[in-house]
Amino acid sequence: MTVHFIGAGPGAGDLITVRGRDLLARCPVCLYAGSVVPLEMLAWCPQGARLVDTAPMTLDEIEAEYVTAHSCGHDVARLHSGDLSVFSAVAEQIRRLERHGIPYTLTPGVPAFAAAAAVLGRELTVPEVAQSVVLTRMPGRASCMPEGERLADFAATGSTLVIHLAIQSIETIATELTPFYGASCPVAVVARATWPDQQIIAGTLGSICEKLAAATIERTAVILVGPALAARDFRDSALYDPDYRRRFREGAAS
Repeated sequence: MTVHFIGAGPGAGDLITVRGRDLLARCPVCLYAGSVVPLEMLAWCPQGARLVDTAPMTLDEIEAEYVTAHSCGHDVARLHSGDLSVFSAVAEQIRRLERHGIPYTLTPGVPAFAAAAAVLGRELTVPEVAQSVVLTRMPGRASCMPEGERLADFAATGSTLVIHLAIQSIETIATELTPFYGASCPVAVVARATWPDQQIIAGTLGSICEKLAAATIERTAVILVGPALAARDFRDSALYDPDYRRRFREGAAS
């Protein structure tokens, strides 16, 4: 028996990996986060599978489901939204599985920030504008931020910032980032990327608060900040330059 953690992707039912889909199709038990995983994805589960919505459950109750499935020899597909590597609450489940000696696997999914960039039609790393992406969040009830992981510290690098689970802190975000990026720095708020009801609010650090005040966006949104979002006049990457030597193409002689 194995618990298979599967990144379900950002929302669209077809944005699941082939491996994730195939695991769903063979597991007699599926635990899924009903508030953020599309129900159409459950169509891949085998007929008669036990389907458990974990949205209203505690960690102890989820653990009990794993233990029961283990005693019955039933593989479990555990669907999480987005990708498992960030803000997924997988680590504490793995810790409990290891205490019970229950095997597990992790199958990555399309992360929310990648889906947001796709619907915006933007690359988050642009030559000589921004070559780093910081994935972070704001302090909240779920957990505090570690010492040293302050928004201002990240902003000082000039990187593209992707701020998760922070729509309620947009005024604080704009205030803290403006001294580093300037009031004209582009901002995009993408809510429920790739879902049928996805929303995009674009503006600047100086205008985004007012624009969001007129919108109905809840916490399932990512906030993207940085000059790369609006970069137009930038140099081409050297990757395809005719004078650039690389393994698969000989460049001009120097």
